[in-house]
Amino acid sequence: MDPMRFPRFTLALPDWIESVAGDPGRVFETVEERMEFVMELARWNVRNGMGGPFGAAVFDYQTGRLVAPGVNLVVPACCSVAHAEIVAITIAQQVGHRFDLGAENGSSFELVTSTEPCAMCLGAVTWSGIRRLICGARREDAIEIGFDEGPRSDDWVHQLEARGVTVLQDIHRHQAAAVLRQYAERGGLIYNGQQGGIPKTDTG
Repeated sequence: MDPMRFPRFTLALPDWIESVAGDPGRVFETVEERMEFVMELARWNVRNGMGGPFGAAVFDYQTGRLVAPGVNLVVPACCSVAHAEIVAITIAQQVGHRFDLGAENGSSFELVTSTEPCAMCLGAVTWSGIRRLICGARREDAIEIGFDEGPRSDDWVHQLEARGVTVLQDIHRHQAAAVLRQYAERGGLIYNGQQGGIPKTDTG
């Protein structure tokens, strides 16, 4: 039998995720604890050469239960849409066997991300059913090291909140921005499509 003309695509979390996530019964009681967790995901991603310096996770914000972690997998997956937020949302949807994380009455899912969502991930938040968005570093912090975050309306927070998504910004912003700078200082790949994946050290 001839092989399939088009390849199958599997989005898989790295093996080390389990050790970082810890015990399945672990509870993250505050937004600060949840942000510390996603920043640690970002650090591990950089340390293991898995992709960009971004971490995210979906939590049940009423119980503090981790639903799904996510890290940036753009480079190893050869997939420009495999941002940490997309990965976390996708895993959460697979865990719950539903595409709409807000479909159940009383659902209380939030997305915690080490850096504010880019234009693509902002759209993903809108369609995911997530009810709360927690952000660490600002968009400007990612742009500062060379990433293209795409076009975004100045009133994006208001637009999300008008759709029922609560937004909290600047949770451990300085620590989250430090992860971005460390990535750049190590010569991390700045993989904007129009730049052809030129290392930050070569872009000036």
